Amino acid sequence: MKQHRLKRLGLERQGLKRLLGFALVWLLTGLMALQVNTPLAYAFTEEQKLLNEVWRIVDRAYVDSTFNNQNWWLVRQKVLKQAPTNREDTYAAIQQMLAGLDDPYTRLLKPDQYRSLQTNTSGELSGVGLQIAQDPDTGDLRVITPIEGSPADRAGLQPRDRILKIDGEVTANLTLDEAAERMRGPAGSRVVLTIGRDESPKSWEVELVRDRITINPVYAELRPQPDGTKVGYIRLTQFSANAAEEVAHAIARLEKQDANAYILDLRNNPGGLLQAGIDIARLWLRDGTIVYTVNRDGIQDSFEALSEPLTDDPLIVLVNQGTASASEILAGALQDNGRAQLIGEKTFGKGLIQSLFGLSDGSGLAVTIARYETPSHRDINRLGIEPDRSVSLNITSREQVATEADEQYQAAIEALTQQMVVAGAAG
Repeated sequence: MKQHRLKRLGLERQGLKRLLGFALVWLLTGLMALQVNTPLAYAFTEEQKLLNEVWRIVDRAYVDSTFNNQNWWLVRQKVLKQAPTNREDTYAAIQQMLAGLDDPYTRLLKPDQYRSLQTNTSGELSGVGLQIAQDPDTGDLRVITPIEGSPADRAGLQPRDRILKIDGEVTANLTLDEAAERMRGPAGSRVVLTIGRDESPKSWEVELVRDRITINPVYAELRPQPDGTKVGYIRLTQFSANAAEEVAHAIARLEKQDANAYILDLRNNPGGLLQAGIDIARLWLRDGTIVYTVNRDGIQDSFEALSEPLTDDPLIVLVNQGTASASEILAGALQDNGRAQLIGEKTFGKGLIQSLFGLSDGSGLAVTIARYETPSHRDINRLGIEPDRSVSLNITSREQVATEADEQYQAAIEALTQQMVVAGAAG
């Protein structure tokens, strides 16, 4: 009996050893798996935190899910390994990371640039008064439009002029915001721009004296015609935060003056806030889609006309090569819904939508989050919108805008007069 108990005890001890052995093997295997599958955590420096913050925003929001055919995770690893030790090096690393997207509209805005952009959309500018963009095909820095009455406007700069140098520095080496920053400065200071024009083989230099520029986005006036048509002329220069309210006030004022036809002049309007474009479209449309936005997953969202328009009177919209972005959204909405006839030239062709993100250090990040389509699902990026009637822009000075010398404006007056005659005959 005693021997039997000793034998059984020995077997139990052997079983316990095997069990402990299995447990040890399992524990070691688990630790190995933990080491393989869980990366070692380490503390980010403040510079790496900012890099990672930018990477995450782009990762979640950028319109192209392939990130220009890059492995976005490996891009992150690469920039973090650079381990910058100061803020300027961090900014350089961020710009390097964003450059791989090949999208001039997705960009870093240093704190002063970010503050300046926020000020610009509120209706104030400081500098030479140029709206600029990078040509998506050539990379050239181009003028969208000079701001009315600005130093650039008085110097005769025109839409689609190329800015080749700023104070001798070649703009091909600058980002969009770096170029804008070099043209800003205190009122009274000077900057020299080297300008090229597509139809001219030679470039030339223009010296501009910077000035403080306050933008009033809306100019409106009643213009009675010999046939009795009372044309309400509205020129909209920018989609700033107060643009929709100002256009609404202008229409209301012209309605009280018995306007019975309208011209909305969007020439050389570089765009601005998407919401302002949508709100202004709602002032003219009774119903219908204003714009579709399409994100990187192909999911469409739409913005609709919500209520009664401020007027149903006939409407002509003037457009040209400087009509861009939110201006194209408005023009496309009015054209596709049959609310207005477009007269002028093919528009600029910027069909991408950016969102602005504030960063933890006071800088900002502009990210292309979607593209837009007109109500008839036209993607106009790099293509522009074709007018219903093409008329070349022939004026040479700001003073000739919307005068007898302005053939596009005269074509709009003629079209409205014909519409009023037809409407009168039908009545």
